[in-house]
Amino acid sequence: MSSNPIKILLVEDDELFRLGLYVRLQQEPGLEIIAETEDGETAIELVKQNPLDIVLLDVGLPGIGGIETCKQIKQQNPLLPILILTSHWQKPLISRLIEAGAQGYCLKGIAAEKLVLALRSVAAGASWWDETATKEIRSSFLAEPSPHVENISKLANPLTGREQEILSLLAAGKTNQEIAVALYIAPGTVRVHIHAILQKLEVSDRTQAVMMALQKGLIKSEVSNL
Repeated sequence: MSSNPIKILLVEDDELFRLGLYVRLQQEPGLEIIAETEDGETAIELVKQNPLDIVLLDVGLPGIGGIETCKQIKQQNPLLPILILTSHWQKPLISRLIEAGAQGYCLKGIAAEKLVLALRSVAAGASWWDETATKEIRSSFLAEPSPHVENISKLANPLTGREQEILSLLAAGKTNQEIAVALYIAPGTVRVHIHAILQKLEVSDRTQAVMMALQKGLIKSEVSNL
């Protein structure tokens, strides 16, 4: 078990759902909820008061709401990852979340194991968008170019810089252990990133991920040994 657990701020206005999340996540090795609240205004203050690794934020909050809460947290702490929780998917939601600075979202019906994986992934620097969101991101990029250049770049390439580094090393034939040594990260963190890469590219194994990334120009072909 890691000696440095991932410190989570839980922001959810449904008391029973928040309690269920708290109990389940506290049982998970390496995760620690160090603060919780039911509204965005308090969440913003808690971010100032506590050392955090990630915010798990309900989008449907009372008061200023989840989107505005996300924006304000990012303004005061741009490097703090935020994973959104939502009870239902809406088409305009994805672009709003990206503009607010969120690293991804999960539906509230998601399996607990997958939510834990999403938390670990986002806390490690990855992003997390499910299949529906990924398809919407791709179609939005093709059909409705955004005026925000930085966000266009994110939509065109769903992989973070770290994920591209790892995928390039995979293409060069490196093992998880070799990648961990090369990037000075834990092998477990490498596995989390690889899972996120497979999710984003909608492939089942690392070989397919490398082939798709080369095909789409997400990594440079000269690094590949395939």
